[in-house]
Amino acid sequence: MRDPEPCRIKHTEDNQEQTEMIEENNENEELSEGEEKNHVRTGEKPLSCSQTKQKDLKKRRAKKSFTCTQCGKSLKSKYNLDVHKRVHTGEKPYTCDQCGKTFLRASDLKKHLRLHTQEKIYSCSVCGKRFSCQQHLKEHQKIHIAVRECMCFDCGNTFTAASSLKQHKRIHTGEKPYKCSTCNKRFNQSSNLKKHESTHTGEKPHTCDQCGKSFARKGHLTGHMRVHTGVKPYPCDQCEKSFTQSSHLKRHMKIHTGEKTHACDQCSKTFLRASDLKKHLSVHTKEKPHSCHLCGKSFSLLQSLKQHQKMHTGVREYMCFVCEKTFTLASCLKQHERIHTGEKPYKCSHCDKRFSQSINLKTHERIHTGEKPYHCTACGKCFSHSSALHIHTKNIHSK
Repeated sequence: MRDPEPCRIKHTEDNQEQTEMIEENNENEELSEGEEKNHVRTGEKPLSCSQTKQKDLKKRRAKKSFTCTQCGKSLKSKYNLDVHKRVHTGEKPYTCDQCGKTFLRASDLKKHLRLHTQEKIYSCSVCGKRFSCQQHLKEHQKIHIAVRECMCFDCGNTFTAASSLKQHKRIHTGEKPYKCSTCNKRFNQSSNLKKHESTHTGEKPHTCDQCGKSFARKGHLTGHMRVHTGVKPYPCDQCEKSFTQSSHLKRHMKIHTGEKTHACDQCSKTFLRASDLKKHLSVHTKEKPHSCHLCGKSFSLLQSLKQHQKMHTGVREYMCFVCEKTFTLASCLKQHERIHTGEKPYKCSHCDKRFSQSINLKTHERIHTGEKPYHCTACGKCFSHSSALHIHTKNIHSK
């Protein structure tokens, strides 16, 4: 059987209210008649009509109160009591014919129906954004007036919504209520679980409309789109270079800070990137499986062999568009371009002097540190530059 339409529901409620009003009027009439009879019998001076009605109506209503047997709450009418009882029974008689969601009250259904009709009658006076529910507008307005009533007692951070605070607290408690049904890995947010699950399904629902490449996450697609648009929203405050992704900026910043988090466990040499450490490790293993078929020279990395072979073929695929000079390596072109741009991304932490190449910065810093890594094998004298050692050997020991 189809649930009644909202207008029919409202009509039913109005009938109930009218019935209660009629009963109340009848009570008043009965009270008036009773007053007249009583005053004739006793001969007492009667109270004013309005005083008597109010006094006796209160007594009547007290006797005729509607109390919930479940929780002891008192209601003004039988209808209100019936509605209240649904809290205990779980009954939700008002059903949305659009999505099947059910509600305790007709008024709740009416509010809900605005979601389907897109009726947004509540407007923000600050930014003009509209909402279907007044409560949603009130929550939104907290953004403008900076009301942040939900505070975390662990770290002092405040939030505009209780749900945001609840989610934040999991950082402190370590609670991870969302579990992957495939690998049992747990997450503190449902959105993170949803993202993770795509690794099992292989689903890539986010497709680039420029080149057709697909991605599992919307954020990855957003980052990819910058390849087409050329937008680089992450600028370096040290050298004004910009990047398409925050992770690329973070990696770049290590050039300025000198941070090298990847250490070799053989010689303790440190590197900016994990890939650089991997390349370095071949120095210790001495393994060089990639051999040049033209000269027989061997390399530990295939990429190194490919770069070497360009020497034989004369391929110089990286060209400077300013002076048209060509290079076999992209890194060499990049380094060369700084001559034209004047870019000096490497800054000395001691005197703020800047350099276009990291090797020049490293050499310069020896002035401050006093480091002299080049030793003369003949007399033991030390030098800060290899060129100084070469001159010393030539002038002193070669005679």
